Amino acid sequence: MTHTFDRTILREYDIRGIVGKTLNEADAYALGRTFAALATDEGATRLAVGRDGRTHSPILQAELIRGLIEGGINVDNIGVGPSPMLYYAVSTLSVQGGIQVTGSHNPSDYNGFKMLLNGRSVFGDEIQKIGRRAADGDWTDGLGHVDQVDILDSYVDRLVQGFQGGSFRIGWDAGNGAGGPTLEKLIQKLPGEHFTIHTEVDGRFPNHHPDPTVEANLADLKALVAAKNLDFGIAFDGDADRIGAVDGKGRVVWGDQLLMILAEPVLKEQPGATIIADVKASQILFDHVASIGGTPLMWKTGHSLIKSKMKETGAPLAGEMSGHIFFKHRWYGFDDALYAAVRLIEAIAQSGRSLTEIMDAMPKSIVTPEMRFPVDESRKFAVVSEVLQRVSANGSEVNSTDGARVKTDDGWWLLRASNTQDVLVARAEARDQEGLDRLLAQIDDQLAQSGVERTEGDGH
Repeated sequence: MTHTFDRTILREYDIRGIVGKTLNEADAYALGRTFAALATDEGATRLAVGRDGRTHSPILQAELIRGLIEGGINVDNIGVGPSPMLYYAVSTLSVQGGIQVTGSHNPSDYNGFKMLLNGRSVFGDEIQKIGRRAADGDWTDGLGHVDQVDILDSYVDRLVQGFQGGSFRIGWDAGNGAGGPTLEKLIQKLPGEHFTIHTEVDGRFPNHHPDPTVEANLADLKALVAAKNLDFGIAFDGDADRIGAVDGKGRVVWGDQLLMILAEPVLKEQPGATIIADVKASQILFDHVASIGGTPLMWKTGHSLIKSKMKETGAPLAGEMSGHIFFKHRWYGFDDALYAAVRLIEAIAQSGRSLTEIMDAMPKSIVTPEMRFPVDESRKFAVVSEVLQRVSANGSEVNSTDGARVKTDDGWWLLRASNTQDVLVARAEARDQEGLDRLLAQIDDQLAQSGVERTEGDGH
């Protein structure tokens, strides 16, 4: 047997598509057979499998497991839960890897698979290899078996193990994602008063889209915080590996601001440690980490890439603008929004200030939202190369870790190719509007020189 995946679902960090269009049950089965062969080649015999709360996740999970066991792999089925619970299972059970069936923060018609094997995320070229191997039908045969494993209580206990305090009145929005039931158990173990909304798992996402990095999706949480006069609010995405937060005044605490707050207690314990953030993060974050005795490191955007860099550098903490926060300090190194929430409560308590006071004291800058420019796939990386050549030639201060990040007296601007879509992504940050306008003019000039059309509604 052979199987050909739709080319569009083999993404940089996961396999993901629209169910019934680009992704179906046959793909799930074929992935199971192919991943079983890959795992067997590496000496793995047992894998954990979990799923999120989407309407099509049960059937996709069932077919994935059928493929794995027919490929000779034994499976620990941990059922419904957040992606970090699957990562926790892989870190603590006697398995050599795992797969989470999840559409993450995407709309309800999407689904997909996040894969781990022998201590790493399976991403990039490895995902392309899975596609080639399925097309060749290079599969193993065997008869594995499935065990149902209930890990939820053990995971929640581990989330609060060694909790260092902080009693607040907190609002929580699980966005009808897979983290809802976990959250309900978690708040029973935390001090303070807790008010939850949208914790019922519903893959149709009837209340709002489950992506807390888009401010519009935080409206319900802001309303809850205001109505009950709470200290702050925390939100999760569809599979609870991204965190969002608002302070007592309803202001959004963005990913890099969360990292600034979370880094302080870590650096008190580990002075000089490396703290990693992606190229989209504010210069204020990198400067702050350095000022409190840490070693800031700017790295490529993408959770798999950040995890790899953490291993290489021994960093105790990393984060992305997209709300993925990775703790190696007292944790396992994977991105986990529930654990990040626990650590945020601790960090606020240890600061001796309220989150609102912390936000009041943060240095101010003006940042654009992410601007996206559609560009042909064949030109996507070429445009970035052209921009890099031009800005390097004119003597600008450039960081080329992931695209072009150009620093000027006004602030900085970034242009990079998205790994997941045929778009260029840009953003800029300055101290004032005049500076921001100058930075945006530089981006426009560079795009024009490379013949990229600016369309209305792309961010500025």
